[in-house]
Amino acid sequence: MVSIAVFATQALAEKTGGRSVGVHKYVGAAKCKTCHKKELMGDQYGEWKKGPHAEAYEKLKGADAVKIAKEKGIATAPHETDECLECHTTSHGLSADAFDKKPLHDKDGIQCESCHGPGSDYRKKQIMSSREKSIAKGMWEPGKDASICTACHNEKSPTWDPAKGFDHEEMIEKIAHPIPADVKGHYLEIVKKRKAAGGAADDDEDEDDE
Repeated sequence: MVSIAVFATQALAEKTGGRSVGVHKYVGAAKCKTCHKKELMGDQYGEWKKGPHAEAYEKLKGADAVKIAKEKGIATAPHETDECLECHTTSHGLSADAFDKKPLHDKDGIQCESCHGPGSDYRKKQIMSSREKSIAKGMWEPGKDASICTACHNEKSPTWDPAKGFDHEEMIEKIAHPIPADVKGHYLEIVKKRKAAGGAADDDEDEDDE
């Protein structure tokens, strides 16, 4: 049986499509939500929590997953099986140096960084306010790069339907959680104006808070 460390390394190489990961560290959705749970940002964190990715780990405990695992000859429970956890979680099985401060929890399912890349270097407001700076610091764009999605949504998946395939545009729309159009690219400017006016800035938390 392949060890978790070897398996995780192989899986990560496939999932990232050659994108640089080792340079950047995982921080987890708890960090992302500091800004992205705010109404000003469209409560993107809340939208993720309501979507299928946040529940991906729990689905492995369901009757359908157990049935599929048995059909595939998997002897262990799906939520304890590396080849299932590879795509139903973020960064499963990676060594401690893949994380900024502490490992992510499998129970949190597919978190932000499965799709947007490890965020240690692009998560700061001053970086995130610029698309170019964010990309330079390791952010991925799943809406423009289908390979980020098809790293898991492919023929290796036990629920893959070859007749249907994977419609990237359709699936991206189903999990859409955009920043409001009037805020995108102007977040810092809006916050600054709100503070200057003495109003609610929606920006009171330290971005390093849990």
